Amino acid sequence: MANEWVETTLDAVADLLSGGTPSKDRADYWGGTIPWATAKDMKRFRLEDTQDHVTENGAENGTKVVPAGTVFLLTRGMTLLNDVPICIAGQPMAFNQDVKALRPKSGVLNEFLPYLLLGQKERLLSSVDLAGHGTGRLNSDQLRRLDVRLPPEPEQRAIAHILGTLDDKIELNRKQNETLEAMARALFKAWFVDFEPVRAKMEGRWQRGQSLPGLPAHLYDLFPDRLVESELGEIPKGWRVFSFGDVAQQGKGAVNPTDEPGERFTHYSIPAFDAGKMPVIELGGSIKSNKTPVPDGAVLVSKLNPHIPRVWLVGQAGDRAVCSTEFIVWAPKPPANSAFLYCLASSSEFVESMCQLVTGTSNSHQRVKPDQLREIRVFAANENVIAAFSKMAESLMNQVLQNSLQSRTLAQLRDTLLPKLISGELRVPNAERIVGGLAQ
Repeated sequence: MANEWVETTLDAVADLLSGGTPSKDRADYWGGTIPWATAKDMKRFRLEDTQDHVTENGAENGTKVVPAGTVFLLTRGMTLLNDVPICIAGQPMAFNQDVKALRPKSGVLNEFLPYLLLGQKERLLSSVDLAGHGTGRLNSDQLRRLDVRLPPEPEQRAIAHILGTLDDKIELNRKQNETLEAMARALFKAWFVDFEPVRAKMEGRWQRGQSLPGLPAHLYDLFPDRLVESELGEIPKGWRVFSFGDVAQQGKGAVNPTDEPGERFTHYSIPAFDAGKMPVIELGGSIKSNKTPVPDGAVLVSKLNPHIPRVWLVGQAGDRAVCSTEFIVWAPKPPANSAFLYCLASSSEFVESMCQLVTGTSNSHQRVKPDQLREIRVFAANENVIAAFSKMAESLMNQVLQNSLQSRTLAQLRDTLLPKLISGELRVPNAERIVGGLAQ
């Protein structure tokens, strides 16, 4: 029954722990095996690892380590002006002073606590104030006084199971997509950068009618048996060096969503990319500044900070799709398709070339000009091989797109159910009927 729920505060249901930063002057504190969470890591709900790591000595001098399953809440940073990141530590982790770690008290299940906090996101965001220089801050005393409703433990367990099942499937889709994308990129590198099929022919490792790993036998005749010199070094005989602009056409145009404040737009932004490549549905009145229209099948390449590669294969773009002007919109030129463009723009060779073309002195605001990106030349091929690869890669990337679409649907359902479950407005049996087999 709803009247079994207890009106309480966050301080009564969880301990709030503060982190810190070991001295950067002590080399023996850094480069260890213990993840150290900061704002830049808090882009996914399930936080499996971090960019920086500390040693055991570092963890004992300036920060603290919390166990797997601990909830992290960002309490200071620019991100708080737009979002309140909440994560679950996937392994024992340390954390810095901009993050609070929450550990459940008696009567609160560990698996329920993150969803209790997620259910307060809008209220937390409205509580953010400025700490100077445009930095957002969540006051610790206000956090502790935050009023929440706590259900009995059996209902906590049921709520966490419903929402966790959705999040588990989203995470499984993400990991499957990582594997599929890695397979497609490895195939691209083998064909167009390392020329593995050609070298296999030259060395007698591949005979007509035989297959190589990832290479069907019927493609044998597409690959020559000799390498010749080029601007890239040795390339297969009869092939040529392509530029990105040879296989990609830049999409242009501008849309100002604020001119249509009541219309729903599918917004592809850098924060949405970082949060799991899930575009956000927003009303035009809430989207600031001009955006670029995004057609079906586009590949979005971020020109901002190329040392952090952001390449987005769109598939079906969605209703009135637009993207941040920090993304450059590309459409494939035959015989290439979107899967080919994605593999090319995601390749380490392409990313390295982008990094060499940056303008701007700040590490956080370096950009690449579209005209320069168009001229990047990192692969050799001929049209028939591009067409064959495009067909093979398309089957892999279509599965990626299907997984992504399912994850978007599951995330929207989770975000709809969560506040209603946490408030008691929606009861567990009704939520179970709604979820049904969606997360199977």
